[in-house]
Amino acid sequence: MSSSPKTFLVCHGAWSAGWAWKKMHPLMSKAGHRLVTPTYTGLGERTHLAHPAINLETHIEDMLQVIKYEDLRDFVLIGHSYGGMVATGVADRARDKVKQLIYIDAFVPSDGQSLLDLNEVAKPRMRELAKSGDGWRVPPNPTPPDTSPEDVAWLSDRRVHMPLQCFEQKLKLSAPLSLPRSYIYATRITPADTFGPFAKMTKNDHAWRYYEIDASHSPNVTAPETLMALLDKIAG
Repeated sequence: MSSSPKTFLVCHGAWSAGWAWKKMHPLMSKAGHRLVTPTYTGLGERTHLAHPAINLETHIEDMLQVIKYEDLRDFVLIGHSYGGMVATGVADRARDKVKQLIYIDAFVPSDGQSLLDLNEVAKPRMRELAKSGDGWRVPPNPTPPDTSPEDVAWLSDRRVHMPLQCFEQKLKLSAPLSLPRSYIYATRITPADTFGPFAKMTKNDHAWRYYEIDASHSPNVTAPETLMALLDKIAG
């Protein structure tokens, strides 16, 4: 157990929701921490609220409302994958509340960047997928090959299409972030290695603490114990 109890607030990935962090709750409790895993508008148990105007701002606002109504302060903010976009916006607007920021295999945007600016190669495919579907949503990416059959079934049942605007909208920041930041790079990469550039950037920047995890893209699903030990260490 780390020195003192912490509150962790998760900005989850695309197509996913708070439910995907299910395995982490008992581990966090056991370590004496509180884990808060809200779901963005239009995803997970809030999929009935989906509409074409949902964008990155909607999801940042979702998280800011949770911070307000749960009265969260001095907490550790986690951004996983697409959640790095959301977490960066949240950290910008809740500077007095966020104690530190941890990116897990996530996008790290600067002011004025969208997810598709950071992942240019995916732009044509994402737009084509949306166009060939309902016009405004993108179906989920495949799960990593090391995901167990049980987890694949669990995930496939619950992941939903993602509004394209979340990937296209550019993030607005009021000023550069100065709070303590860590990056966790999942080393079981796909050929695309989408998060390699962020790993390289943060590894070589003294403003960051850099870590690696022997896991594929969603360690909260495939390597929860290993992820828990690492989060405990970083937050401690």
